[in-house]
Amino acid sequence: MREGDMAKKMEPLVIASKAKAVLKKAGCNTAGDALESLNGLVYWYLEQSAKRAKANGRKTVRGHDFGIF
Repeated sequence: MREGDMAKKMEPLVIASKAKAVLKKAGCNTAGDALESLNGLVYWYLEQSAKRAKANGRKTVRGHDFGIF
């Protein structure tokens, strides 16, 4: 299954209007597939952070589990 196909089957986690507003403020337009790809990326980050928390013996995901510093 391709990444785009997987994102289509996932419940949206990103508020489209808010994401589009941020991109518009940055002077960019939003392509039709941009938000589904962003949603897929959010799912991926959540999965990775859960794996990191479990690898460290925790059930609680903390901010540093996302690896964005």
